[in-house]
Amino acid sequence: MSQRTSVIREITGRAVAVRGNDIDTDRIIPARYMKELTFDQLGQYNFYDQRFDSSGKSLDHPLNDPRFQGAGVLLVNKNFGCGSSREHAPQALMRWGIRAIIGESFAEIFAGNCTALGVPTLTVGHGEIEELMNLVEAEPRTEFRIDLESRQVQAGSSKVSFSLSASQAQVFLSGTWDTTTSLLDGLEEVQATAARLPYIKDFPYDRPRG
Repeated sequence: MSQRTSVIREITGRAVAVRGNDIDTDRIIPARYMKELTFDQLGQYNFYDQRFDSSGKSLDHPLNDPRFQGAGVLLVNKNFGCGSSREHAPQALMRWGIRAIIGESFAEIFAGNCTALGVPTLTVGHGEIEELMNLVEAEPRTEFRIDLESRQVQAGSSKVSFSLSASQAQVFLSGTWDTTTSLLDGLEEVQATAARLPYIKDFPYDRPRG
């Protein structure tokens, strides 16, 4: 039985803009919250130190603004997701509700981690991201429609083209972006190969003890 994940051709929803270049993964998810045993609760810690002060009081941040609650598209600037390669950062964004990120550029490992979660990272120029950010800040209810096949995003009367690598497009459009699930698709072949490999088959932990 195939374990193929969902094909992703189109993403729709409202957007939120988080401005600033070089926003690193420690800002997205502070290191002290990486002690969670699972990723399930990470959404609440998304941008935590930018959203709350040391006493837990809410700060002025787009993700705290009621107008942007429920937004599924994140708008960012240059080199988003730089710094540590921690996969907790895209996990926190996804579990907050982010389903796609549009920005000027992304750290390569961060973008790869997003792809593995089914969250496309879409690249546009400076003028285009300014147009989209200004639109959202003026009209928070604007609906975005992202078409991965045509490489275009429609937002109100604005239509912007974005870049998406051929490899990213292929895994989203074929539904193979989850590499763990893809591996499980070939579980029988993996087991057969493992059975032929002496350094796995005859590994000491497989031998009877005592």
